Amino acid sequence: MTGKASPAKAAVGDKPVFAYLASLPQPQRGIAEAVDALAATTLPRLQRSVKWGMAYYGVGDGWCFSCGGFASHVKLMFINGVTLDPVPPVTPVGMGKATRGVELASLDDIDEAQLAAWMTQITSVPGVGGKKGRAARSAS
Repeated sequence: MTGKASPAKAAVGDKPVFAYLASLPQPQRGIAEAVDALAATTLPRLQRSVKWGMAYYGVGDGWCFSCGGFASHVKLMFINGVTLDPVPPVTPVGMGKATRGVELASLDDIDEAQLAAWMTQITSVPGVGGKKGRAARSAS
């Protein structure tokens, strides 16, 4: 693995995300699979996609957070993460001014209660890339 996101191709659905997660080396694979499983149990109407070499997750209209494997960790990034309480500590490079997240280097770094709380909170904030966003952009 490098310091960059994976070259996985963009695709919507569970199957491409599961393939992406399976392609990661350990320990990143185990960490990302644990995050995915937590998301699935926390968010009943979870939708998955691979975008920009990472797994993206949403509920309803738009994507709310992403999870991707890097050389020494997994990044879990919340789009509009500045709205979360408490605000996650990491400002991911190249993800926008409002994105915040955490870097997970091992399974021990996963605080399930905190991550589940953030996942639940972030789904109440409009996501990005939803139909409303695309329609608004194409109308202008």
